[in-house]
Amino acid sequence: MTNNDQHVKLESNDAYIWIETPEPFDFMVNLDYLQRNPKECMYDITDGIITRVIDIAGERVLVRIDSPDNRKLRVQFLSDASLPTRKMVVAYIWEWFDLSMDLSGFYEWAQYDPLLNEPVERFYGLRIMGIPDLFETLCWGILGQQINLGFAYTLKRQFVEKYGDAITFEGMKYWSFPSYESIAKLSPTDLSDIKMTIRKSEYIIGIAQLMATGQLAKKKLLSLGDFKQIENALVAIRGIGPWTANYVMMRCLRFPNAFPIDDVGLHLALKQQMGLGRKPTKDEIRKVSVNWKGWEAYATFYLWRSKY
Repeated sequence: MTNNDQHVKLESNDAYIWIETPEPFDFMVNLDYLQRNPKECMYDITDGIITRVIDIAGERVLVRIDSPDNRKLRVQFLSDASLPTRKMVVAYIWEWFDLSMDLSGFYEWAQYDPLLNEPVERFYGLRIMGIPDLFETLCWGILGQQINLGFAYTLKRQFVEKYGDAITFEGMKYWSFPSYESIAKLSPTDLSDIKMTIRKSEYIIGIAQLMATGQLAKKKLLSLGDFKQIENALVAIRGIGPWTANYVMMRCLRFPNAFPIDDVGLHLALKQQMGLGRKPTKDEIRKVSVNWKGWEAYATFYLWRSKY
């Protein structure tokens, strides 16, 4: 994680931490993305305030995040947390909002791209809202395979509420994602009352077991350095194909050139932007994305946002 201490201000009464965000950034645009589906179970958004649990090295911290000026992030801690833990929470939020990414290069050309100029204008200041936890990203990618987004959210909620932990605050439950340590101990039959396929249950448990034994870890993947090596390492895992691998590299490992070219949502967005009566072919997508090189993840994300 990039050192972001210079962007953080602790109020004198310790009630809030303020995070100075880099330009361009628009909190409301990102907030709108986060609340695009009412079935989301990992946080609550009410009156422009995000409330969520952030897991830090096994410690669960409940926070509220808002932005009175639509630029700086204000973080309020609703549960006790030491100063080192608070710093790690800030680092998590920094990564969640992808604030280390300099978007100037993306905007320089995207405003002139015939497929991106309209989404870029509408959603200027949008960041790729990520999933910093590798296990959660992999699970979400697998849950979403070959089903519609609404049903994927239903499966995630069932999974989280059965195997995750919750903090109750002011009468509401706020969930943390199930740990890979706990899921590694399960069998596919344990997941039978969650409406996912046996094969997806096997994939998720298998990934949890790889992580529990240390064979798979975020730092270990990133240490490979090379994009193709990381993609190959992910695809070698049962249940992970090129789409899921690139999704993980986009949302968790933060490669701006990750490109889930087989994504249905991308196809639908391109169909709309290109004015086609059908989904574009992969060759057509490769042709129109030639100028996206190095920024395929952000191009994809903005096109997703134009559709959902």
